[in-house]
Order: sequence, then structure tokens, then C-alpha cells
Amino acid sequence: MTLRLGLSLPQFKQYTPGKDVAEVARAAERIGYDSVWVFERLLVPEEPTQGLFGVPGLPWPDTYRSVAEPLMTMATAAAVTERVRIGSSVLVASLHIPFQLAKQLATLDAASGGRVLAGFGTGWSHDEYAAASVVPFAERGAQLDELLDVVAAVWGADPVSYDGRWTKVAPAVVGPKPVRPIPVLLAGASRPALARVARRADGWLPVGVPFDKLPGVWARLREEAEAHGRDASGMELIGRANIRITPDALTEEGRQQFTGSRAQILADVAAASAAGVHELLLDLQGSGKDAHHLIDLAAEFHEAVRAAGV
Repeated sequence: MTLRLGLSLPQFKQYTPGKDVAEVARAAERIGYDSVWVFERLLVPEEPTQGLFGVPGLPWPDTYRSVAEPLMTMATAAAVTERVRIGSSVLVASLHIPFQLAKQLATLDAASGGRVLAGFGTGWSHDEYAAASVVPFAERGAQLDELLDVVAAVWGADPVSYDGRWTKVAPAVVGPKPVRPIPVLLAGASRPALARVARRADGWLPVGVPFDKLPGVWARLREEAEAHGRDASGMELIGRANIRITPDALTEEGRQQFTGSRAQILADVAAASAAGVHELLLDLQGSGKDAHHLIDLAAEFHEAVRAAGV
């Protein structure tokens, strides 16, 4: 099966949120990408309480100092495209009120003709939770579970009702409805995160799983989904390639996935496909100087991947 390719939408500070998002989204569709994607980052603390991704001492990148809001970015892309799926990798669940987020995504799916992919995660930044979270950091897993309940209710048949820990919905009519059931994708690789994928998700967004380990984890995850009485045959494995192009080839010792020369990155793309990834998001926005450069890179990598037969 041919690897489907997605492209990151431009959210960093070198891009103009309206004009550049529309231009890149249209170009992605024209080039032949299957999807376009956003991510969520609220702020960069001047004195972080933790390192990047919670890793002690790991500095936050300067690019995170200005990241366009993901839902508005998705809406901009939806308005100027007709075919590509529009996904989030990821929305941090606890930074959103569940009912409002469910309504926003349903409206976006209706407006786009059924092209939304809802990717959720629990996040890791204590500073973002302090600024905007609807629940404490320690309760992020329970809040994601409730959000999944709420979106299922809101996207389902009327009357909608829900009685949860943080969300109370008396029987009500809620519209618009999505064009079709919005696929829910969940991120993470911890034991609780994988268990949640098996119970609830239509797809998995793996985080930090080496290619040689990925097939085994994916197989076990689908087996667990089947044990819960679910049909795992339609579940999607969607990877993320945070691409950093270096001027020279790097030695394999200590090299990050999707970091290095163009040839090394293409080899990583092929390895992801061989590991069973159905769709790979190429996040090139950090390598682009502006929208035109990003489009050129997107076209170059799409052509190279297809020429390699991946």
C-alpha cells in the first residue's frame, strides 16, 4: 500500500496566519498531499518550570514563541481546499472546554464536507496548564476520557445528554452535526495512553516509538482493541515526521529520526512505511523561510518520496 502523505500547515512566526495558511493549503492539495495538519502550543515561559516535553534541561525552541491557534488555522485551510483531510496532531484536550470543542469540530466537519481528523493528546507543559487548562495537570487523563464521551454525544443523535464529572448537558438538540463520524486519533505511547487508544480511538499518533518497535506495539494495540469487542481493521496508524534538514549527513549514533541530509530523511520515511505507518505527516514548517520556500520543500519531498516508490 502506498504511504499517504500529510503536510504541516504554517503556524510559526515567519508565516502570516491568514494568507500563508491559505496559500500552503491550496499548494498541498495541488501537489498531491492527502492531508494538512496543525498542532497546539500556547506559550513559551521565560522561566520554564520544566524542559521541552518534560525532559529536564531540554530547551524550548524559539519557534514556539509564536504558534497560530490550531482551530482557526484548520478553518482557514478548510475554506480554500476541497479534497485534503484536515487534522490535528494534536489538540491538547485539557486546554479546551469539551462541549465547545465538540461543537467547533462538528461545525468544521460540516463546513469542509466531512474532512476533519480529530487528534487529541494530554499535553506535557505545566506552564500551559497553569495558564489555560480546565482541570489540574494530574487529572488530564480523566479529562481526556470525559472529552471523548462528550464529543461522541454531541456528534451523535439528538437529543444530546451527558452527566459527567466536569460536563453536564441536559437533553438538548445540538447542531450542526458532522457529515460523518469524525475519526478520533489519540497520541502517546505510555501504557495508559495505549490502553485508551485500544478502547476509544479510530487511529494512533505514536510518539517517540522507534521504527523497529513500532510493528510490535501496533499489533498488540490492535489485539487489545479486538479484545474490547472493537473492529481494529479500520484503525489508522498516522506518524509525524518533525523534519530538520542538515547541510551535511549525520552519523547514525545519536541521530534523531527525520533529522539529517535529504537522503537520510527519505530513508526514515521509507522505514516508517515499512514499519506499517499508513500516513505520515511531514512537518517542514520549521525548515521553511517563508510560505514560498515551504511550498518548494513540500513539492520536493513529495516528488522524492513518490519517486522512491514509497
